[in-house]
Amino acid sequence: MKDYFGAPIKKLGFGFMRLPGFEGKPDSEIDYELTNKMTDLYLENGFTYFDTAFVYHGGNSEVAIRKALTERHDRSKFQVTTKLPLWQELSFDQMRDMTKTSLERTGLDHFNLYFLHGIGPERVEMIEKMKAFEYLRELKDNGKSKNVGFSYHGDGDSLNSLLDKHAEHIDIVQLQINYLDWEETAKKCYDAAIAHDVGIIVMSPLKGGSLSNFTPEVAGVFKKANPEASVTSWGLRFPMHLEGVITVLSGMSNLQQVEDNIKIADTMGSLSADEMKVIDEAMTEMKKIPTIPCTMCRYCVDCCPKKINSPSIIGLLNEYTLYQNLPGAKRMYNMFTGGAWGGAPARSSDCVDCGECERHCPQKIKIIEAHKDAVKLFE
Repeated sequence: MKDYFGAPIKKLGFGFMRLPGFEGKPDSEIDYELTNKMTDLYLENGFTYFDTAFVYHGGNSEVAIRKALTERHDRSKFQVTTKLPLWQELSFDQMRDMTKTSLERTGLDHFNLYFLHGIGPERVEMIEKMKAFEYLRELKDNGKSKNVGFSYHGDGDSLNSLLDKHAEHIDIVQLQINYLDWEETAKKCYDAAIAHDVGIIVMSPLKGGSLSNFTPEVAGVFKKANPEASVTSWGLRFPMHLEGVITVLSGMSNLQQVEDNIKIADTMGSLSADEMKVIDEAMTEMKKIPTIPCTMCRYCVDCCPKKINSPSIIGLLNEYTLYQNLPGAKRMYNMFTGGAWGGAPARSSDCVDCGECERHCPQKIKIIEAHKDAVKLFE
């Protein structure tokens, strides 16, 4: 593996996107005292890689880097990555201003890695038009970042095409890799990065926390195989064995999570062939769980007077059924129903029970009942 950070780093990265806060307070209000303790524990155990972004915690995730790291620890003892949000077209001057803001927030004079944030196939045309990849080269040339790359959300074919064009100037990509998505999407993205000889940092190894929460039947498969291992450990360990993976991110929110993840990374190692069979058995058990048979045809959206994104909401109900991850499902619900990613800014509680959706649904789903369930669970 290439030497990106001056020396190899350990396989657990600290994601600063779910830092501890205060009950009833906005996400932007961070408990810096607890964050400092978590950071110190992580560093004391030889882990060094921190991941933040311009938008996390309303910008205060980058401030937390300054308070927890820059002002308290030797710069040579840690690496920091941040990300440039590309939700809309930006000029070079706007990109420069945002990078300058990130440097000021973090108190750093350079980053170890700088990403374009959340690239997907639907954004490539805009990103090419604004010459964002040329901007990355400028950052590296002027010493503002030692390495450059992008975090990616999309399919393997599109990533392969993107790297065909830009891999020469890309050091590292950040990919969503977990055992649930491996065969369907993640492996193709991983193979594209390996084929282009770029480093890989793994995000969402637990699928946003979902692979820490299963029904008792699915969790029982893991517990039978290893009663001492947490369900979380299987997901965190899965990508650690993959060639080319530099580190695996975990968005930690309390001291217990830091302690548990350090133990997993330091003492449990990669999954064995027999353990991979356990994962297959657990996924077979999960497929037995009944879910709402939505095919995402969106006929229900087209005819809805409130333009409620019923397929996405039903998808979240299914996710909750499978993984029992209510906080994660609520978080995604608030994003979908707030108009994120082009969705309609409408909630399940906006349903007027007109029945148009059910009359147009080829699967004869009881959509009105699904919205009532979503209100109870997510609102």
